[in-house]
Order: sequence, then C-alpha cells, then structure tokens
Amino acid sequence: MRSVEEILEEIKPGIDYEDCKAMVDLQILDSLDIISLVSEITDEYDIEISFDEITPENFNSVDAINALIDRLM
Repeated sequence: MRSVEEILEEIKPGIDYEDCKAMVDLQILDSLDIISLVSEITDEYDIEISFDEITPENFNSVDAINALIDRLM
C-alpha cells in the first residue's frame, strides 16, 4: 500500500510534504490536485471520502490526510 506521501509525490513531485502544514492554504495543492488525491486515496485505502470531508483542514498536511483516512477506515 502506498503512503500518502508517495501518492502526493506522484500527483505533484518536488514538494517537502512532510514539513508542509498548509498545502491548501498556501495553494501548493489546487482543486484538481485534491480531486486526484481523493481518487487515489479512495482506491488505495478502499474508503469513501464524502464531499463534506473535502475541506482545507483535512488536506492541509500529511498528518491531517492520515487522520482523515484513519477516521474513515
């Protein structure tokens, strides 16, 4: 199973995702990146991410994304 960092690196390479805590707020990830990320996470972790869960708070950092995945599993 790929990690969130690996998925992010495939979507948008060259970013220090481990240290970035405001990926959405700083516009490192745009809406198309987030849609791709949601699709990859859904497939990789066999979970469903509802529209209500797609918020900056849930996608601003790797830790936030991992927390979302844990909560939905």
